[in-house]
Amino acid sequence: MANSLFRSGMIVSAMTMISRVLGLVRDAVVANLLGANASADVFLFANRIPNFLRRLFAEGAFAQAFVPVLSEIKEQQGDDAVRLFVARAAGTLGTILIIVTLLGVIGSPIIAALFGAGWFVDWYQGGADGEKFLLASSLLKWTFPYLFFVSLVAFSGAILNVYNRFAVAAFTPVLLNIAIIGCAIFLHQQFDVGAYALAIGVFVGGVVQLAFQIPFLYRAKMLVRPRWGWHDEGVKKVRTLMIPALFGVSVSQINLFLDTVIASFLVTGSIAWLYYADRLIEFPLGLFGIGIATVILPTLSKLHAGDKGSDFQVTLDWGVRFVIFLGLPAMVGLMLISPLIITVLFDHGAFASAGEDHVRAVALGVAAYAVGLVSFMLIKVLAPGFYARQDTRTPVRIGIIAMALNMVFNLMLAPFIGYLGLALATALSATCNAFLLYRQLAKDEVYHFSRFSLAFSSKCLIASAVMGILVYLVQAQFTWQDWPLFEQIILLAGLIGAAASTYFGMLFIFGVRPSTIKNVATTESH
Repeated sequence: MANSLFRSGMIVSAMTMISRVLGLVRDAVVANLLGANASADVFLFANRIPNFLRRLFAEGAFAQAFVPVLSEIKEQQGDDAVRLFVARAAGTLGTILIIVTLLGVIGSPIIAALFGAGWFVDWYQGGADGEKFLLASSLLKWTFPYLFFVSLVAFSGAILNVYNRFAVAAFTPVLLNIAIIGCAIFLHQQFDVGAYALAIGVFVGGVVQLAFQIPFLYRAKMLVRPRWGWHDEGVKKVRTLMIPALFGVSVSQINLFLDTVIASFLVTGSIAWLYYADRLIEFPLGLFGIGIATVILPTLSKLHAGDKGSDFQVTLDWGVRFVIFLGLPAMVGLMLISPLIITVLFDHGAFASAGEDHVRAVALGVAAYAVGLVSFMLIKVLAPGFYARQDTRTPVRIGIIAMALNMVFNLMLAPFIGYLGLALATALSATCNAFLLYRQLAKDEVYHFSRFSLAFSSKCLIASAVMGILVYLVQAQFTWQDWPLFEQIILLAGLIGAAASTYFGMLFIFGVRPSTIKNVATTESH
């Protein structure tokens, strides 16, 4: 199991890396085309709404409820029962998605008014930002249908993951990035407002992603005719688990979305600054946190179905250890070199010509979000400890507490430090969320942080601190702000290489070997 889980995790991480790199290229194209102005605020707003719903319902609540039930049916009843369950789940989910999507497209002005309240109020009062509300209403008609396609993509990807075909689902987001980049390059001159080209790219990307996965479902013999199955026992079980799961693993997304609503009342650029900062945080989070969470949920579900409590504990401990191993240096690195990363990726075209110090604004947002990076990752690993056992009620209670804390932190911080307060509040609430998840797992005697993992984490912390000091001292020797782009890229690559060499070198000195990371079970962790 150790080699299989590690190998699957590396496959997902590799595919995710391709997707995240192209995602950064996409964001660079968006920054070059729109900058951080009003048009950028509106497009990112219109794109965030369907993405929020996708993460909340499809990849969040639905996937966390669907995978354990599918794994249980597969283990106990076989593939024929799985195909029947998939058919009924697909028919039920697809019907609901069609209705929601149609309502979203028709009611786009209402959605724009609800979630962009600041713009709507300005439009109603005849203010200067009223155009943002009108543009958001129009763009939503293109971006909202993405919810339908990508939810089915998440559904089919969950099926493939249960059958250990992780690479397909992990690679699929690459196609969305390609679609947006292509439409941005070839269609932006066809519109007075370049954001329309990007919105069309989102729509096209959803279609292409779904079409890509269909042949793989066919090969797995899981491409079945959808049937309405609202009263199917498996579907009813998913529904029962899904309702509370809406508030579980997706709490961080809800917090980010609440930030968007509040940011619509702040100065122009706030939404874009938070978006670009979040995108940099999403890179290591998606690469490591979500990558491990993707492979660990089916494994934990299988172990729970087989009543293997000891292996369940060891596997979960490995997941926690793995995200700490990669999350700590990523957090320190982002805090220190984010200004250079942002300059290389985004400080061109409309972004650079806006006349404001957008690089500094985004970098501060990255630092604020990075405070909670390890916590974001831990949530992705700890939450499956509940969902694999088909316990979705406990994360609800913890999720509600975390959301309430996020709003309290927002009210405490945003009036004084603006958008940075929103980012820092999200990071702090995520830390509370991760702590409460762990405390409950320990209380339920499901998982305890092992002595081996504690010693290992201490080594990672010291190695990250040494790495951070080195990077800070080296970076301080250069005034790279006015350098040509190529020289900035060389410096960035050199800093990343030096950071990685220092971190892994320190761990090697501390006695950490590849087998320490690779093996799920260790003598010390039992």
